[in-house]
Amino acid sequence: QLQLVESGGGLVQSGGSLRLSCVASGFTLDNSAIGWFRQAPGKEREGVSCISRRVNITKYVDSVKGRFFISRDNAKNTVFLQMNSLKPEDKAVYYCAADSGYGPGLWCGMGPSVYKYWGQGTQVTVSS
Repeated sequence: QLQLVESGGGLVQSGGSLRLSCVASGFTLDNSAIGWFRQAPGKEREGVSCISRRVNITKYVDSVKGRFFISRDNAKNTVFLQMNSLKPEDKAVYYCAADSGYGPGLWCGMGPSVYKYWGQGTQVTVSS
């Protein structure tokens, strides 16, 4: 069964850091573009960052540029989202997603419709 599992969320003070992990089972992440999304209560799901299948091209939403960093460790079948200088507005449920593996190798999408497989989410709370 294809599955993504996020971990690493929690409660942190403003200015603190967290590292989210997304582990895949049933398939290898190095064949897929991976996206991180977040959804706050009452808001639409927002693309935060993504990493391409080949060459590790990355994208970030403007609000997290310079603070969040996406990376992959193919040996561990894991994608990470390092989140630094966290702000109260970063509070949300964070999801990782993988595409089907048949998309362009040198591109990743920031929209949820690009992705086929989703994790269950991990809560990130930032206190002011």
